[in-house]
Amino acid sequence: MKKKFIFYLFLIFTIVPLLELALLIKVGSFLGFWRIIAIIIITGLGGAYLARQQGFWVIGAIKLDVREGRFPAEKLFDGAFILVGATLLITPGLITDFFGLSCLFPSIRGIWKNILKKQIKRKYFYEDF
Repeated sequence: MKKKFIFYLFLIFTIVPLLELALLIKVGSFLGFWRIIAIIIITGLGGAYLARQQGFWVIGAIKLDVREGRFPAEKLFDGAFILVGATLLITPGLITDFFGLSCLFPSIRGIWKNILKKQIKRKYFYEDF
């Protein structure tokens, strides 16, 4: 278990930045330096706006669930994905921007949530829900 975790950290902190750099160089050579800089800035600003909007929405939804006596499990998942998406958008690069934005759009986030739920059920619960 510990070796697997270390392997994932290795992938995240070495392979992903190398892929990001290679993609930025490749796309930058095609589009040009200033256009690739503009894309990075625009995705960062757009993502920050979307993260803020979605973040306020999920906070309001959590408050409503709590006020009505429901446990806000779905909204907590949404909040986690919004946080991950915003964090990925802070990291410069096209791959992280793609995954960051995919965590911020509710319809695509639903796909990610379903994948995560299946992984959690498979790992921690043996019966089928």
